[in-house]
Amino acid sequence: MKILECIPNVSEGRNPKMIRHFTEVISSVNDVQLLHQDSGYAAHRTVYTFAGKPEAVLEAAFRLYMAAWEHLDMSTHQGTHPRQGAIDVCPLVPLQGMNLEEASKYARQLAERLTKNIGVPGYYYEANASSEERRNLAFLRKGEYESLPAKFTELLPDFGKADLWRKNGVTVIGARKLLVAYNVNLDTKDVSIARSIATAVRESGRLIQNKDGSSQRKAGSLKSVKAIGWYIRDFDKVQVSYNLTKLSENGILETFLQTVLEAGQRNCRVTGSELIGLAPLSEFIKVQAYLRAHNRPDSLSEAIDFLGLGELHPFDPEKKIIELILK
Repeated sequence: MKILECIPNVSEGRNPKMIRHFTEVISSVNDVQLLHQDSGYAAHRTVYTFAGKPEAVLEAAFRLYMAAWEHLDMSTHQGTHPRQGAIDVCPLVPLQGMNLEEASKYARQLAERLTKNIGVPGYYYEANASSEERRNLAFLRKGEYESLPAKFTELLPDFGKADLWRKNGVTVIGARKLLVAYNVNLDTKDVSIARSIATAVRESGRLIQNKDGSSQRKAGSLKSVKAIGWYIRDFDKVQVSYNLTKLSENGILETFLQTVLEAGQRNCRVTGSELIGLAPLSEFIKVQAYLRAHNRPDSLSEAIDFLGLGELHPFDPEKKIIELILK
């Protein structure tokens, strides 16, 4: 059976009634299972994760867009997380019975339906990108909502109507491989340390100024890893916030260990971590293998404890690990 996953990032994390309404919109579609939702007050963002038959998933995503476009107003939105639209980004991930190319066709179907019904302006990214640079979400979102519509003079939307940006901003849609959003907590209140670690770890690294005024980019230590440093008021925590875009290259374990190393070099300590949304069981099996290689208890619960995933809120593997949810 074909199973498609959808992970829309909605720019609403503070109004419980509205968050619940969006949940009900998704759940109103048969053959769709809401796997997880994660709201952040400071980020002012809710990430919904649902999966099911592809046609049903597209219907749920379309209804969610319609609801968000009716109820949200980006002209008054403020949050710590980068954003430029009411549904900031809507990735589609092939979980079973299909490849990335087929998932990208479903992404295009969703964008075409949105264009026809509400004219939402948007960009294609990842597998649907119209150019190599547009594959990168950070490139498309640079300047955020406040850069619109000046951005459109150089970066025309791939679909929709550019002049309909004011209330709901612009969205990004595309098929991609499974991505894990993962934050590592530090024992410092100095956010500059988190930003320094982010530049040292992420693949894109940082720009270095040469004496002659030119600049060059120094790559970070982990490929297929994106990162920023920030302070989360919800938990009074400074975090390095990661997107792990190719788990076969670098996943949760590699990122956690590298962050521990970088933190130690800056005289601070990793206190735990946080999984935003879901992750595959294979990521925890890797941690178990690491523990076993170091002659430590290697159960799933030990792996969870090693990563400190319960520091900010209880971690229930039955609700956070994809295979355990989709039994």
